[in-house]
This record gives sequence, structure tokens and C-alpha cells, in this order.
Amino acid sequence: MNLAKRLSDVAKQYGDKPAIIFESTTYTFSDLDNRVQHYSALLARLGVKVGDRVAIQLPKRMEFIFLELAVISVGGITLPFNPDYKADEIEYFLSDSGSSLLFTDSQRFSRAKPVVQKLGDVRAVLVDSAETTEGLSLAHELELTDRAYTRQYPTGEDVVAVICYTSGTTGRSKGAMITHKNLISNTLALHEAWEWSDRDVLLHALPLFHVHGLFVALHGGLNAGATQIMHEKFDPGRVWDTIDSEGISFFMGVPTMYQRLMNEWERRERKPSVRTMRLFTSGSGPLLETQFRRFEQLTGSRILERYGMTEAGMITSNVIDLDGRKARSVGYPLRGIEIKVVDPDGKKVVPGEVGEVWIRGDNIFKGYWKNPEKTDEAFQGDWFKSGDLGYQDGDDSDRLYLVGRAKELIITGGYNVYPKEIEDVLSSHEAVKEAAVIGLPDADFGEKVVAVVVVKETGVGPSAQSLIDFSKARLASYKCPKVIFFTDQLPRNAMGKLQKNRLVEQYSRS
Repeated sequence: MNLAKRLSDVAKQYGDKPAIIFESTTYTFSDLDNRVQHYSALLARLGVKVGDRVAIQLPKRMEFIFLELAVISVGGITLPFNPDYKADEIEYFLSDSGSSLLFTDSQRFSRAKPVVQKLGDVRAVLVDSAETTEGLSLAHELELTDRAYTRQYPTGEDVVAVICYTSGTTGRSKGAMITHKNLISNTLALHEAWEWSDRDVLLHALPLFHVHGLFVALHGGLNAGATQIMHEKFDPGRVWDTIDSEGISFFMGVPTMYQRLMNEWERRERKPSVRTMRLFTSGSGPLLETQFRRFEQLTGSRILERYGMTEAGMITSNVIDLDGRKARSVGYPLRGIEIKVVDPDGKKVVPGEVGEVWIRGDNIFKGYWKNPEKTDEAFQGDWFKSGDLGYQDGDDSDRLYLVGRAKELIITGGYNVYPKEIEDVLSSHEAVKEAAVIGLPDADFGEKVVAVVVVKETGVGPSAQSLIDFSKARLASYKCPKVIFFTDQLPRNAMGKLQKNRLVEQYSRS
């Protein structure tokens, strides 16, 4: 089935029920479905055919949602772009994907205009301004479009619906081809695992261009018939106010968001009520055990952590039962998904031993766009090699724990060191706000363990040696940092994911 067709069927079922309340403006399920139909008619009139790539570079706004669903309704392929991408990045993505249309706003088009003119075969459509010689006006084009249009949904489950470019921390970004089946199977598996219902009210404070905010939150909420209260941007104070006053039952965040929510909670004299909340979930990066414990101590709510990635959607999740949500664990495979932990030769390791996590199931992407070599490298038969390192607990139904990325593994003096273990120890120090551990070249050991630390109070905190001693009291000596650098903040991408490649570049020169 086509994903947009499925969500349209759900919309018809719920009719006048609020689907999305975006910055105080309510869109019912019928409103949403009617807008998607109108936008689908527009795309058909503009000549979008099956397999055509349509790029969307917009900040969080309703037009993004209408367009994303409309593109896959007419058989096109959506490319959601980070609104902060600069001209060089846009040129690469548009050129690599062969996109025919770019939907953007006037602010971003001012950056992208030279690129569009250079490429020549890309038309720009501006969502917030009048038509110009350089770009079409969305409002004007919609006025010219007949609403009497019947969506045909010409693409089925095995066809690519979306291309999401990876973050590109180890080279040029690759376009992950995600099919309708990938999206639908993942949505249904999460619906079951998290017991979503049409009684849920989801507070959506994530970006829309990312897998987390677009597929997990938006698609998941629409599929469940739930109402989504959508904030344009994340603001911790506003999140707590909304949870307190709007009957929110479900919130999705990333570790950085939870850190800021906890800071805001402690700042407030009157604490917000979480009486209606049944689920806080965290993903898009590892949640520290200190964050997990602190959030529960402050709010009485235990975060449910899950594991996902662009190429595989959501893979595992802690169980919905409170006692089944464990710190540092990402839980168990979702329905229809298998995982195994393997050694460098691809042989399954025994429970408790660290290896690379391999995955297979209907959630696994089709491959990398125009990159068969990288696609072949990423698979062993029908198993996708995630590049993540982890281990399973044989005494707990093979519950999965992650320890880091394979490319972040530090080999020092012949010993394997997993950065997350050291980061957890450093972050447990009362004066440390967060820490990142990297490996840098060393003449004696091959690589040396280096930590980059942010302290809670600027100008006040432990010395590098005291943190090294703190680590030595809790870890084998070969795991402990040889050098510690202090910084005001760690580099992160738009989803709050730590960019260790930038730390390696910076401190390799130190």
C-alpha cells in the first residue's frame, strides 16, 4: 500500500477530529486530507510523475506536511532538507538526487538561487512570496489548480517514497532510499509497541525534516488518529507549560532536549503537572544513565529509550511497562525485526560480548541512491550492517545495549575501548555537564583516549588530573583518558547528535 493512501483512509475515518494544532491553528483530519489533495493536484499540474524527486527545504510549517504527503500521493519521491543547509550543500543534494522541484521560502531561496540558476533544470516554488522570474509562488499556483482531482496513488509498497541524506560525518552524505513498506511496517510496529491510540495527545516539538519528527512522530500520530499539538520550535519552558495545561499524553525528545527540560524544571518554583503523561520517549542519540535517573527523580516519569537510524527507521524499543524501561538499554527488536551481534568476521558473538549490530526486516531501506558500491558494503545478504557496537544480555531475553559506533572504537595498546563507557563515568561526576571521548593518534599506543568535557559552571570545576583520577577509580587504567580538554559546548547537529568528527579535527591540531 501507498503510505499517503493509508493516512488518507485514517483521515476519512476521523473527519472533524483535530489532527494537528500548529501554533494555535487547528487542522482537522478532514482539513489535512483536503489540503493534501489540493497539493497533489498542484504537483500533478506541475508535471510531477512517478519517481520524480521533489525537494523540500522549509522551517517547520504546515506546508511541509501537505507537500510531503502530496508528493508520495502522486508517486513522487520526497527529499526533506535541513532548513539550515547552505548553498554548497543544497547544490550537492539537488544535483545528486536529480530533483526537478525545490519548495522553499524566500529567505532560503536567497541562498539557493545561484544554485538553482546554475543547475538549470530545477524549478523553485516559494511558499511565502509572490511569483518572480526566478521562482513560482505557491499561493498563486494553488489558485490556478483545480481542486477536483482524484489521487491515484500509483506507487506501491516496494517503491521508494523518501530519500533521506545521511549526516555525512565520514564523507559525502549518502541518500538512503526509504520505501512505502519501510515506513508503513515501522509505523505499525511502533503503534503496537507504544500502545498508541486515538485518545493520545502528542506534543510535537521536533524538526520535520528528520526521521524522528517526520516518520516516528508525525506519521505515527496520524496513523493512530491521535491529536498532535505542534510547536514550531523547541522551548523547554513552553513544553512544560503545554504538558501542564493541554492534556498531553505523549512527548518525543532527544537527550539534549531532556537535559534542557530538567534544567527548566529545577529552575521553576511551581513544578508543572505530568498527570496526563503516559509516555516520554528518547532517541536520535544515547541517553546518559545520569539523565535517565535524574529525569525520573525530578518528574516521577521514567523515559522510554529506543534505537533507530535513517536506514532502518526504528529498530528496538524498551517495553511500555515501566519496570521494563532500563537505563542504558535500548530494549528489544520491534515486531517484524531481527537483530544479531557479530564479530568482525560476521559470526554471532555470545551474549555479553560486544560486536556490531546487524539488522533485517521490512524496516530496512532499499539502498543508497545512485551508490551501489556503498549499498553493497552496507549489507551481508539481507542483513544490514548498522555500524553500531553493542551487546545483548542473555539473562534478560537478549535485551540490547549500545556502546558506540564501530568507527568510534578506540584501539589503544591493543585494547578495545568503547567511548560511551568512559563518557558515562565522566558524566557521573558532580561537576561535569557532559563529556565526549575520542581517540587521537599516539606514537606509543597507536591511539590515546582523549576526553572533551563541559563543566556545569563556567570557570568553576575540577582539574583535568582530578577527572583522570576519578576515571581511574572506576575504570581499568587503559580505558582512562590520557588527556582532557575543556570546552564551553560540544558540537552537535540539528537533532542534537554529537559530531565527534569535528572534535577529532579540532583536537588533532592541539
